[in-house]
Amino acid sequence: MARRKRGQPVHGWLILDKPLDITSTTAVNILKRIFDAQKAGHAGTLDPLATGVLPVAFGEATKTMPFVAQGEKTYRFTVRWGQQTNTDDAQGEVVESSDQRPSAEQIYDILDDFIGEVEQIPPAFSAIHIKGERAYTLARRGESVQMPSRLVNIYDLRVTNTPDADHCEFEVDCGSGTYVRAIARDMGVKLGCFGHVAKLRRTRVGRFHEDMSISLDKLRELSHSAPDRTALLATLLGVETALDDIPELAINANDAFRLQQGQSVLIRGANAPILSGPVYATLHGTLIAIGEIKRGALMPTRVFNL
Repeated sequence: MARRKRGQPVHGWLILDKPLDITSTTAVNILKRIFDAQKAGHAGTLDPLATGVLPVAFGEATKTMPFVAQGEKTYRFTVRWGQQTNTDDAQGEVVESSDQRPSAEQIYDILDDFIGEVEQIPPAFSAIHIKGERAYTLARRGESVQMPSRLVNIYDLRVTNTPDADHCEFEVDCGSGTYVRAIARDMGVKLGCFGHVAKLRRTRVGRFHEDMSISLDKLRELSHSAPDRTALLATLLGVETALDDIPELAINANDAFRLQQGQSVLIRGANAPILSGPVYATLHGTLIAIGEIKRGALMPTRVFNL
């Protein structure tokens, strides 16, 4: 006999303003308890040191997570000059230091070197798998970790403030897989003064912006404010919110049934000659499937039960 799932069938996206000093996984587990949800996951890890936008998918929304995780991201961060740490942030041990401090002109002069397709070596204290284990697990055991370099996309990097000689504040727009801690470390090396991230906040993941986010404290308050949880559930965005970058295709009930059985359907009418590539199909506004249109037929790749 199948085991009954614990929790309620909650579906949708929540944009959490993750607080300081908890992991993304811990944040998701807290949200599962607040919503009494059967299933949840996050799109795009934030370090414990980082705060800000953490998109969390509940239930059927977890099937759309790849569309969010691969989106462009924006971060605000502060670099502390003069110290390089083994974690490339303020939580690590200092491994290099310098009395030199860069001038504003020197900082501006190197920005272009960090924009475009950039080769980057991720921090040793990261979640990347090395020989079947997380890199941070090896690093914490004191093992030497050789991190392979990777190409990442940095679309813009700009100075927002220089409060004093020891610190500089930046904002960066970047692609998936970019480590802000590595940007800070590499800028410090290039400037000859070393550096690490002292403060980090993510303000955007794809279409999800900082002003759409909500705090854990506010969610806890809402969870106790009404016995029917209406106010709490109202904080969720629709499952299809993650699919804004691909076209919507309205279908009829017969086609919806076929798609939910994993079968392809022919595209009829005015859309037939023009649509191709990824789409999401809806029946009376309810998400039915994500798929690819090829040779006039929609082939489902993900089906939903909403």
